[in-house]
Amino acid sequence: MNADYFDLPIMAQDFLSYMSTIKGKSKNTISEYHYDLRSFFRFLKIHYKKVPANSEFDTIKITDIDINFVKEITLSDLYAFMSYLSIDKSNEVASRARKVACIKSFFNYLTTKAKLIEINPAQELESPKIGKRIPKYLNIDESKKLLNSVDGKNKERDYAIITLFLNCGLRLSELISLNISQISDDKMTVIGKGNKERTVYLNTACKNAIDEYMHVRPRENVKDKNALFLSDRKQRISPRTVQTIVKKYLEIAGLDTTKYSPHKLRHTAATLMYQYGNADIRSLQEILGHESVATTEIYTHINKEQLQSAIDNNPLANFEKDEK
Repeated sequence: MNADYFDLPIMAQDFLSYMSTIKGKSKNTISEYHYDLRSFFRFLKIHYKKVPANSEFDTIKITDIDINFVKEITLSDLYAFMSYLSIDKSNEVASRARKVACIKSFFNYLTTKAKLIEINPAQELESPKIGKRIPKYLNIDESKKLLNSVDGKNKERDYAIITLFLNCGLRLSELISLNISQISDDKMTVIGKGNKERTVYLNTACKNAIDEYMHVRPRENVKDKNALFLSDRKQRISPRTVQTIVKKYLEIAGLDTTKYSPHKLRHTAATLMYQYGNADIRSLQEILGHESVATTEIYTHINKEQLQSAIDNNPLANFEKDEK
């Protein structure tokens, strides 16, 4: 187990190991669960008056929590934690929903896998409802504007990065982890969330962009020879560098950098594929690497132009009442 997690009770460390090695959860998810459990146990220590009410929250020790402590936790305590997150910490609905998922997984592990407790207090714990938000995305003209804005000393690399975002709908983590060996002719193997592999097919724009970049990609003194995208220091490009690249060209293209990001380019690819590429929901799920089709459904939204068109094309749209 990562030494960073030794501030948790042993059972929680074991849970994170299980989620990482057996369930295949990503490093980001494990890190979020670590934070969530730490907050949960610290709250309980205050809630149960095990520490002074004015204790500095971030310094409350929780490694001494044992299974007897956990067996006392009730559903009411869990809802008290949710209330604390909402009122005292001003957590958004999505953040609270993630903590509910973490707590439910943790108690399910203690009950069914570790068999340390017999009654699961989180069994009836409900998650706050997350309203489905229409994702922000670039339209076709804005996407072309962004691609046309790419220039400068790393233009081949930067153009390939933005082209893959806009055409393949890659996550930022998937793009930076791409290796040369994962690309073959018209397809590439992508390692998604939970280390799950999927095949993403490359269209002409993607193949041409990668070919152009490979002609100028450094070959000498490269630290990670298999990494597809390299930084100026000839090592695998970092998430921060990619975010800076995208922001740079958004600004040059005159697009709002507060609205758009690498993840919004993923939204753009998904939306354009659905609206113009005749991609059905299951195909889109496969391309994007979503575990649940429910996640993919946010891309089946209808844009304002389509709504207006539907109204305008109503056969009664130009009807005028006969004058008597």
